[in-house]
Order: sequence, then C-alpha cells, then structure tokens
Amino acid sequence: MSTETKDVLNADFFDDDDDENEDAQKDMYFTFKVGEEEYGVDISCVLEVAGIQKITEVPDMPDFVKGVINLRGQVIPVIDVRLRFKMEPMEYNDRTCILVVTIKEMSVGLIVDQVRDVVHIKEDNVEPPPKMSNKPGARYIKGLGKLDEEVKILLDLQKLLYDEELEKIEAAVE
Repeated sequence: MSTETKDVLNADFFDDDDDENEDAQKDMYFTFKVGEEEYGVDISCVLEVAGIQKITEVPDMPDFVKGVINLRGQVIPVIDVRLRFKMEPMEYNDRTCILVVTIKEMSVGLIVDQVRDVVHIKEDNVEPPPKMSNKPGARYIKGLGKLDEEVKILLDLQKLLYDEELEKIEAAVE
C-alpha cells in the first residue's frame, strides 16, 4: 500500500465514536480516483479504507459486483466502480483500494484506483450535476465540487445501486 494511501487511512475522520465530529464532517468529502477523474463521497458515509485483498466470487451477481470479502469477520460485498461506471476494467495494483461505505444501511466495498484526500468543499462551491440524464452514471452524480482550480465529481452513494440490485446483494451475503 502506498504512503499516500496510509496517510489517508490515518485520518482522524474515522473516529466514528465521537459525535462532536459531525459538525467537523460537514462539507467534508473523501476523494478517490477512478480512471482519469477524481470523485468525492460524503465523509460520513465512509467507514474505512482497506487494501485490495482476496475477493470471493458470488454466482448470479451483476458484472460490477466482484464478490465478497471477509473484513474482520464481517462479509462485505465488493463493487468495482470502473465496471459500475461502464469503464474499461483495469488490473489491480498497489494503489487499488477498497473504500468501505454505507449504502442504504449496508456496508459495501467500492474498488477504486487510488485514494486521494479528505477535502472541504463548501456547499456554495457545489454546482448541480450537468443535465445529461440519458448518460449511464448520471444518476450517481450529486454535484460538481469546485476546489481551487480543480473539479471533483461528488457522488450520491445512495443512488449507486438500484433497489433490486441491493436486494440481490443483501440476499447473497446473509
């Protein structure tokens, strides 16, 4: 695992026992790269970051669901974000990570190319998503966050899976 990844893993934002962090987490986004783009998710949805590990395939799942991992005794389904976004698959490397997030009260691992930083993007620096409703993946975009000269694509994790996909995944891990 790269030094960059370890620095992000050591961030104090994963101390979820501290209710006082709720205000500190407002407008905070955990950022990661998939392909050439940098994405962000609300830090409150992020449980932890794990290195890539053995993934057990589960039959009859959508192609973007790579399988499940055993993370400290908890079985967690894992989604390859590249495949979910209809991108070309890429061989996993030492920068590839599994970002464990909460989607509709379920822990789900997202395979991302590289974790980046925890950033603060004020609400007034978030533009609504572009009007491209016919494009695959447009439904996942919560907004575009402007940070200095960069733009981060902010994802709405709750829309990453359709209800029927989530039900199928939940049934497989029970």
